[in-house]
Amino acid sequence: MSPERGAFTSILMLPWLAHGHISPFLELSKRFADRNIHIYFCSTPVNLASVKPKLAGTKYFSKIKLVELHLPSLPELPPRNHTTKTLPPHLMPTLKKAFDTSSPGFAGILRLLVSDLVVYDFLQPWAPAIGTSLGIPAVEFLCTSATMCAFVNHANMKPGVEFPYPGIYLHDHEFDKFTNLLECSANGIKDRERVFQCFERSLDMIIIKGIREIEGKYIDYLSFLLDKRVVPVGPLVEDTMFEDGEKSKILDWLDNREEKSTVFVSFGSEYFLSKQEMTEIAHGLEASKVNFVWVVRFHDGERDAEANSRCHLPEGFLKRVAGRGLVLQGWAPQAAILQHSSIGGFVSHCGWSSVMESIRFGVPIIAMPMHLDQPMNARVAEEVGVGTEVKRDETEHPESGGGEEHQECDGRQGGGESEAESEGDERYHKKERR
Repeated sequence: MSPERGAFTSILMLPWLAHGHISPFLELSKRFADRNIHIYFCSTPVNLASVKPKLAGTKYFSKIKLVELHLPSLPELPPRNHTTKTLPPHLMPTLKKAFDTSSPGFAGILRLLVSDLVVYDFLQPWAPAIGTSLGIPAVEFLCTSATMCAFVNHANMKPGVEFPYPGIYLHDHEFDKFTNLLECSANGIKDRERVFQCFERSLDMIIIKGIREIEGKYIDYLSFLLDKRVVPVGPLVEDTMFEDGEKSKILDWLDNREEKSTVFVSFGSEYFLSKQEMTEIAHGLEASKVNFVWVVRFHDGERDAEANSRCHLPEGFLKRVAGRGLVLQGWAPQAAILQHSSIGGFVSHCGWSSVMESIRFGVPIIAMPMHLDQPMNARVAEEVGVGTEVKRDETEHPESGGGEEHQECDGRQGGGESEAESEGDERYHKKERR
């Protein structure tokens, strides 16, 4: 047992291996640290390498200790890919399997540190099980919206019963994509099973990233369904950070634009637009005649981002929009951009962190949800008056970037097993949309 046991209260934080989860886990860690709670922040070395600079030189440097969790290094999954950032979609099952196989290492970390509480994410039901076996309570922290969580739990617990809030729904093609993802399998475990085991194993409460004024009725309904307290902890917007070069390029460019004259366009760190999607968005931005900052991303298998952007964008696009359009490749400090006075709108995929940042900085959303929880988040934003959704056809083009999700479920790629049956659980294969 650690000799420090009892000297202070400590919490071990274990996020899923995605920036969209690591960032809110880190912000929540800071809130705990402000209350004199010692934090152990546990993730893979490649993820911790991006966290460390955010703590350096701050009051949190001594309060939040970074703890490395080592995944097996496989030929197809080297340590630099022990994160979802730029991960080729077909390797997602491999990453989940590798994360699962790190559970003995996580148990060793818990035995060594003997924390008072484990705060875990939505895909690792083994984390609360290990905590319980060691007499350490565990609580789930959800980085997604209460709306989505309520919708999914309602579908699971009340199959065939219409969701009680008609403003939240999925079109048929969205429903099919979402349920296919829930049926994805890695290491012999469906994501649906992971998600609901994580709900069940949380002690007597769920912590959630959100605001009661925005999602109050959905928070209460989720609490009713789970028979647990659901505690919203605010938007948890990440502190803004710039490298000198980034500041010069981006902020200087924005400083030369009039107030609320510029649209920020970004679809998150893990969705890769297809050539067709990029072409259509480029045509729309060009026709709009407004200033814009557009972040484009390519996954790790496409090393030459500049060459890829030239191939994916319409010929001559960059020249035609020169002076009013800034195209950034890979990553941009989203929160810092959104709070700039020249930004007047946000074309967004409606990841939950993006919705929270938009609300935090008062930037209206033009919603273009792509997959996962994003359609439900977009409808929450529209319901509360902070955004409007772009209406699109209910069928996907075959070249859509969303098709990469199916690669995540392909057991022949990346070592996962495909268990998305054509005749499966009625709760997830019904065509009911609400």
